[in-house]
Amino acid sequence: MDYFWLYFWLKFIHYLAFISWMAMLFYLPRLFVYHAENLNNADFVKVVKIQERKLYNGIGWIAMGASIASGLAIFFIYKPELIQMGYFHIKLLCAVLLVAYHFSLGYYLRLFAKDQCQKSGKFFRAYNEIPTLIMAVIVYAMIVNANS
Repeated sequence: MDYFWLYFWLKFIHYLAFISWMAMLFYLPRLFVYHAENLNNADFVKVVKIQERKLYNGIGWIAMGASIASGLAIFFIYKPELIQMGYFHIKLLCAVLLVAYHFSLGYYLRLFAKDQCQKSGKFFRAYNEIPTLIMAVIVYAMIVNANS
């Protein structure tokens, strides 16, 4: 397999993993909204805890790992070209911020699992906007900035 096809397949995997990861980053805080607003409904809380755990562990970790692994593979194979591109530094900073956000969701997941989260649904509605803003910066960097 020549480098062109390797690069193509790595980008394909990277994009699929990133989209899957973003889906988790968008949806888990929404589940937290429902969880925070229905604490008095034990049956609902029992179900939403399962959904939260499966989404974070079953999709989130795998998608984040695949995003990072494929991104690092692209970086190490094409490092000379990428390191010179300004958009790459923006994208890398945003990726680090998304990883930090991912871990913060894990923190809230553990609090909810122990029935100790005191944050409101309103908090999680606002918190849910963070990955959208970061994704917008990544898309801008990749499409607008990379092509200018």
